[in-house]
Amino acid sequence: MLLNWTVMILYNYFSAMFVGPGYVPLGWTPEKSQDCMYLQYCKVCQSYKAPRSHHCRKCNRCVMKMDHHCPWINNCCGYQNHASFTLFLLLAPLGCIHASFIFIMTMYTQLYNRISFGWSSVKIDMSAAKRDPRPIIPFGLSAFAASLFALGLALGTTIAVGMLFIIQMKVILTNKTSIESWIEEKAKDRIQYYQTGETFIFPYDMGSKWKNFRQVFTWSGIPEGDGLDWPVRDGCHQYSLTIEQLKQKADKRVRSVRYRAIEDYSGVCCPVTKGVKTFFTTPCTEEPRIALTKGDLILATRGLKHWMYGEKILISAADGGIRERGWFPRKCVEKCQYDSETDQPVDGEKKSK
Repeated sequence: MLLNWTVMILYNYFSAMFVGPGYVPLGWTPEKSQDCMYLQYCKVCQSYKAPRSHHCRKCNRCVMKMDHHCPWINNCCGYQNHASFTLFLLLAPLGCIHASFIFIMTMYTQLYNRISFGWSSVKIDMSAAKRDPRPIIPFGLSAFAASLFALGLALGTTIAVGMLFIIQMKVILTNKTSIESWIEEKAKDRIQYYQTGETFIFPYDMGSKWKNFRQVFTWSGIPEGDGLDWPVRDGCHQYSLTIEQLKQKADKRVRSVRYRAIEDYSGVCCPVTKGVKTFFTTPCTEEPRIALTKGDLILATRGLKHWMYGEKILISAADGGIRERGWFPRKCVEKCQYDSETDQPVDGEKKSK
């Protein structure tokens, strides 16, 4: 049984790693040219982003139905490998529970005849087992320490990976990804901020947990669809989510604030020369840092107390202006007199979420 757990865990782990999430074909465009107005264009892949797809900086490709980039499989979790990845998250805790049971029963049976209780003390004799016949594998102090250490690893893996499995199942049963859940939350914030009165309905929730489950898990092991076109619920259409993404992108531009760099910053994760608080409060994220040179212009979209996230405006003769996104220390910049998009005086610092 333990070998079966091992084989199934490794099979799903390597399937998630090597099968991959599936990528939007380079140069992809929708069948109807008028649908391009509902989609974002990826300059890196030279193609439009299909519904539910997102560009991954690590893979350097647009990933179909991207959930997240997982460093443990060194790949993205998406359309093609979502089922394998989730099964790995299920089987790993089950195998560790079985291993924990073996470790606990081994230590119990081996220590049962070695422990003697006194009035005020407990003695454990690890010299030799008091049983006949003697065990094939002696259970000494080193074996006890190794079993105890392995038990701790097994229980820790069960809790950590089990929680990830629960998170994945929650989004699968609503036919969402982690990114789409975040987009839905931002849609609610945008509607509340502007008091538009509109209601955002997630288009890919089939209304039944079983139908949502079948979108990922099938008997053949091949997910439904082609990763580009998706069934939607009544009252929505194929581009309901992408339209909301375009609204959020435009809203981010409107609410961004222009800053100018007043100090050089090399782009290191934990800068020593920018203050103790800046050093110890560096953002715990995989998002990049951007190097700054005095005089650079940055559009800040969100921030922390000592750090800010934004897009550096680079003047390029090729396309007139490209932006490099990342974190930078707040003390390295100062707010410009005029807003980035409207060229109007900034009354107060705009808050970004």
